[in-house]
Amino acid sequence: MRKRITFGFGTALLLIALGFGLTLYSYNQYRKASDRIEHSQQVTNRLGRILSLITDVETGERGYLASSGDGIYLEAFEEAVPQFTPELNEIRILVADNPQQLRNVDSLSIRINTKIATAYQQVDAVKKRLPISIARTYMLLGKSRMDRVRQLLKTMNEIEQARFETYSEAAENSFRNTLIIIFTLSLLTFVTLIVSYNLLENELNTRQKTEDQLRAYEDELQDKIQLLEISNEELERFAFVASHDMQEPLRKIQSFGYLLRDRHEDGLTPDGVMYLNKILQSAERMSKMIKDLLNFSRISSKKEPFRTVRLADVVQGVLSDQELKIKAAEATFHIDKLAVIEAVQSQMDHLFSNLISNALKFTQPDKPPVITIQGTEVDGELYPELIPGKKYYQITVADNGIGFNEKYIDHIFKIFQRLHGKSTYEGTGIGLAICKRIVTNHKGLITARSQPGVGTTFIILLPEKQTQSIHDNATTHETSTYPVG
Repeated sequence: MRKRITFGFGTALLLIALGFGLTLYSYNQYRKASDRIEHSQQVTNRLGRILSLITDVETGERGYLASSGDGIYLEAFEEAVPQFTPELNEIRILVADNPQQLRNVDSLSIRINTKIATAYQQVDAVKKRLPISIARTYMLLGKSRMDRVRQLLKTMNEIEQARFETYSEAAENSFRNTLIIIFTLSLLTFVTLIVSYNLLENELNTRQKTEDQLRAYEDELQDKIQLLEISNEELERFAFVASHDMQEPLRKIQSFGYLLRDRHEDGLTPDGVMYLNKILQSAERMSKMIKDLLNFSRISSKKEPFRTVRLADVVQGVLSDQELKIKAAEATFHIDKLAVIEAVQSQMDHLFSNLISNALKFTQPDKPPVITIQGTEVDGELYPELIPGKKYYQITVADNGIGFNEKYIDHIFKIFQRLHGKSTYEGTGIGLAICKRIVTNHKGLITARSQPGVGTTFIILLPEKQTQSIHDNATTHETSTYPVG
């Protein structure tokens, strides 16, 4: 549609330019024809002037003869004779572009001079009182030469008249063609503009409808987002309250269970002792699950400011907290120099604590764990889910544990999801879900690559600088996870 509109207006402009050019050309042709018409009129006027002068010569000559020498008739004669030369020169200039007329001017000059010479002979005959027969002979000779001058002037006038008519017709044609061109191009331009206007109007109407529809979709989406946010907040609040309220009766179950075991274990049958231990174990597992659920809820609902966080200090703090576990597992750590980023301190503590705990938990029998933590700067364009051109810090936590099949990559980051039985490895299935929520709150990405029996590498990408001063999970979105490499 845009191309058609552009083509329409471009065609209209081209027609306007073409019309202007053709009009200018037609005007120039009309002006040239008008100049030629004026030129022919000037020649005709000059020829008329020559005829008037030669007539004055003829009239003066005859009057002088008829009056037997009255000098008054020679006044017009004497005034006319000197004017022939400049008049003929002007005519030569005017007909310089016409060889035929130039030859005619030369012939006319000769005939006029011959006529003037005869007139002077006749005047001399009258002055000398020669016989009347001689004067009459000169008069008849002068008449013959006068007729020749008139005949040549008539021929020259006819030539100029023909040129005048030709030029007049050309000027008329040029004027008529100019009008036709202006009318035709104006009509075409008008039609083109009407079509282009209709196309533009249709395009604008279509865009307006699309914008209105998009605005309606946006309003609908905002309403749904708002409802979803309210629902999420209510669910998180419910989870927090429920988890908090469940701790009190659970503590009583544990307390009375321990009292029963410590004070009355001897009075219980072996089956009773086994049942009591199962109750206490289940209560302990439920207590851990509630604590993890509370941590998950706090991360989702509690808004904390982003601050400058030294990741090296975070890792050292986690290693210090888990010192006993590390010694018991005989684990070895290799930690590179880590960067300083903008993050929430407490959430970074949770993140590394869960990742290191996983590395210490899922180990291979008779194989001491080796855990490597590295960091490097990367650009967001390397991952489709991140912002191209933005600087991120990539952290990898690699171990030599049991690993897992990468087809479960999305499964491991969901809450309460486990890849192993509760009896094989302890845990609640919330740790990695907490990790993902923390990374999501920081507008980052978490994924993993793994191979059974070889080990697992968790990859975390966090922005070096945050665009918001406080994290708000209501405006964040879940970041996709996928295997790398």
